[in-house]
Amino acid sequence: MNILIFAENNQGKPNKTAKELASYARALAGDGGSVTALGFGLQSPEDLYAYGVDKVLNVDDARFGTFNAMAYALALQQAAEKTGAGVVLTGQSADGQYVGPLLGGLLGAAYVTQVVSLPESTEPMVLKRKSFSNKAIATVKIDTDKAVLNLAKNSYGLHENPVDGSTESFAPQVDDAVFDDIRSVRVEKATGKVPLSDAEIIVSAGRGLKGPENWGMIEELADVLGAATACSKPVADMGWRPHTEHVGQTGKQVAPNLYIAIGISGAIQHLAGVNSSKHILVINIDPEAPFFKAADYGVVGDAFEVVPKFIEKLKAFKAEH
Repeated sequence: MNILIFAENNQGKPNKTAKELASYARALAGDGGSVTALGFGLQSPEDLYAYGVDKVLNVDDARFGTFNAMAYALALQQAAEKTGAGVVLTGQSADGQYVGPLLGGLLGAAYVTQVVSLPESTEPMVLKRKSFSNKAIATVKIDTDKAVLNLAKNSYGLHENPVDGSTESFAPQVDDAVFDDIRSVRVEKATGKVPLSDAEIIVSAGRGLKGPENWGMIEELADVLGAATACSKPVADMGWRPHTEHVGQTGKQVAPNLYIAIGISGAIQHLAGVNSSKHILVINIDPEAPFFKAADYGVVGDAFEVVPKFIEKLKAFKAEH
């Protein structure tokens, strides 16, 4: 089976999502199949060889410097046709979810979102996917010749499988009018040390912090843990934190190994974006906060007392080890 992946990057380097897609694709392709990655402005495409990518098609066209869903979908369509890919993989990022359905339409392929595991069978292809805001798992059978699969974050993991890969330039034929139809007015980039999409640990806070001036202890805790920072929707809406940190049903959906929620009540919209986390720790002064029902660990207490002590203990632990 020949597989194509949409390899997203951070400042030219393939990100964690791209590496997870490569890992999944290598396992799905098997010994007789090939894995190709399509990247836009990749500066270190060889990073993908370690995860089983046989060939990287790299687009250097400056027109693709800013994400444009239709232009990217057309490029992926042409790459899929060039490589004879029967399956195209995208990640559960904003870009991946924008481009996936467009690509499915262009290829006449089935489009399946939030896939959580390798297919149970390939002829026909039978997959499991998350549904009902991550509350259930559905089994889906694909009856089309081609498929576009959107892989849920952290559902497969990173698995190194080094191959002797190669890279070549790829020049998709996309009319300038496609870029004129959709223009980026502003690009807001996250400035945190650890991108939310790549974070193994996320420290998130809500209105219980009482104001933006109190975010110093959240950032300090994240720094000690090597974590990313996040926030609830009301916090982003009030301008306390940038919208790039908003997680939830209408924000970013995350799946870290550990999600620490501080001063967040746990409305269902927020839970829908974080309930794929491997472990959830909740710190809240209200013992009746809904978030405790979804938590693996909970601390009932004032965040302004608990978090500084937590930081102190973590620093002492790190100093001893």
